[in-house]
Amino acid sequence: MRSLATVLLICLFATACHRTATADSGMTVACEIAPKPARVGTATVTVRLADAAAKPVTGAKISLEGDMAHPGMEPVFAKAQETNPGSYVASLNFTMAGDWVIVVQGILPDGSKVERQIDVKGVLPG
Repeated sequence: MRSLATVLLICLFATACHRTATADSGMTVACEIAPKPARVGTATVTVRLADAAAKPVTGAKISLEGDMAHPGMEPVFAKAQETNPGSYVASLNFTMAGDWVIVVQGILPDGSKVERQIDVKGVLPG
C-alpha cells in the first residue's frame, strides 16, 4: 500500500509540467498544466518565457504539439495566446489516458526559434 502511495505521488508531481529548461542563449521556458494531475479532456497549458536577465519575452508566437508517448496515436495541436508579458496560454486536449509528450515551439520577436519537450506522465482517465 505504501509503494502505491509513493507511485501516485510521483505521478502527481510528474504531471505538473513545471519544468524549467535553459537554452544556450539563456532563454528560460517554464510550463504548467492545469488541472493537476492532468486528466483526459481539455487542459490549460501555460508557457512562460524569460530572457537571460529573467525579463519576460513578449511578442513570441508559441504553438504546442501533444503526442502520446507510444506510437500510433494522432497528435493534438494548439496555438498559445499571450495573456500577460511573457506568459502564453493554450488549451490542449488530452484524448487518452497515459504518458504524453508536449513539444513547445516558438518564434521569438527577433526571429530566433525556441523548442522544448515536456514529458507529462500518467494523464488520468476523465
